[in-house]
Amino acid sequence: QVQLVESGGGLVQAGDSLRLSCTVSGRANSLYTVAWFRQAPGKEHEFVAAINWNDENTKYEDSVKDRFTISGDNARSTVLLQMNMLKPDDTAVYYCAAQFTPFSGTTFSTQSYEYRYWGQGTQVTVSS
Repeated sequence: QVQLVESGGGLVQAGDSLRLSCTVSGRANSLYTVAWFRQAPGKEHEFVAAINWNDENTKYEDSVKDRFTISGDNARSTVLLQMNMLKPDDTAVYYCAAQFTPFSGTTFSTQSYEYRYWGQGTQVTVSS
């Protein structure tokens, strides 16, 4: 059974940093892509970043591209999201999502419905 467990959220001030962690158990050796999404109150899931487990290529949402870094630790089946220069607009519940098969026509998907496995989420709150 596949499980994703996130950790690392918290309350910080604008300009601070946080590092989120997502550990995948069950079929970790078959991972294709792991992504981070976030959901602010009253809003849909928003794509943040993704990493291809085989070639470590990455993709970022434009507003986080110069501030966030996604990386993978194959040995620990863990994906990290280093978030620097946090802004109040980054406040949301952050979710880790995994997919074990390639997406149709693209290396990465930014659509939440295309990821089958999800973690429980971790709250990130950035105060101004």
